[in-house]
Amino acid sequence: MALIPDVAGRLAGTGVEVVVQEGAGVLAHFPDVAYRDKGATLGSGADETLSGAQLVTKVQAPTPQEVELLAPEVTVVSFFQPAAQLDTVRALVQRKATAFSLDLVPRISRAQSMDALSSQATVSGYLSTLAAAVRLPKFFPMFMTAAGTIPPAKVLVLGAGVAGLQAIATARRLGAQVRAYDVRAAAKEEVQSLGANFVELALESQEGAGGYARVQSEEFLARQRELISNEVAAADVVITTAAVPGRQAPVLVTTAMVERMVEGSVIVDMAADGGGNCELTEPGQDLVHHGVVVCGLSNPPSAMPTHASFLYSRNVANFLALIVVDGELRPDFEDEIVAGSCVVRGGEVVHAPTAELLNGPKEATP
Repeated sequence: MALIPDVAGRLAGTGVEVVVQEGAGVLAHFPDVAYRDKGATLGSGADETLSGAQLVTKVQAPTPQEVELLAPEVTVVSFFQPAAQLDTVRALVQRKATAFSLDLVPRISRAQSMDALSSQATVSGYLSTLAAAVRLPKFFPMFMTAAGTIPPAKVLVLGAGVAGLQAIATARRLGAQVRAYDVRAAAKEEVQSLGANFVELALESQEGAGGYARVQSEEFLARQRELISNEVAAADVVITTAAVPGRQAPVLVTTAMVERMVEGSVIVDMAADGGGNCELTEPGQDLVHHGVVVCGLSNPPSAMPTHASFLYSRNVANFLALIVVDGELRPDFEDEIVAGSCVVRGGEVVHAPTAELLNGPKEATP
């Protein structure tokens, strides 16, 4: 949910009229009565809920069909990922809408409370380790019993961003031995601070802007796969987290690497919706290859909707505080957070990468 009842109530208390679609929060365990008690109005369907709205908040981007229900010059705030939603962007342009995407919020300290990528990655990382634990036919922790000692599971986490670090922390809490790899050398200290061992490969760091990993060349990825192969083969569990918003996920684990793993091992691919970090991944499915389970996690935050909504709605509320002033919609486009997260403004695509995808790259001026 983009707004949980407490957040909806705080908005209603500022003079904003809040309308929530009837039944929208039920599966996340936020019943209609909780919204009504906080001062929100319930809309009986999408048509009634969206009719006349000046500002619409959603989790995913609206579909082109939903955009047709929106008022002209509406403002939309969602987890947009515009590169994957070009038809919706075109529809918003036609409505002369303004659209903000929380996945584009700049990576600066003042914007941390609005960082939906990080908040949802926390949920995904935690869930990925639990998904691995229930599929692995072994214990995660070491057990010393009268019948003998059971060694701890060996977990390899590929990618040590927010999701990867949460996966590491959760696996460590469950008692596993954890190793982790990241293309950014700066991730080493964070991995070690959680009690895991950092895998160092003979490759140059791929540090990008804002602390993110930069996009790697195919030559780099091929060399990386060659060097990481032995680590994958030795692991009971491999958790991959290398998702790139708006781009195809890089292949980190090949079919040949899966075939070197011991039967009963598990791969949990958190990048399944972006094409997968494993060659065999199918989004939303478990498949077995040579006795290895490959789990393609699809939209993992939706499997933990209560706390995913709790975190996301606070991201939304903190962002709305920048664009809603004294109960009125007044975005300040001089603010780098507001400007940086804007995809469409008044019907014009202002996010350069999205504009390039729609129109093609600009020709160089002679």
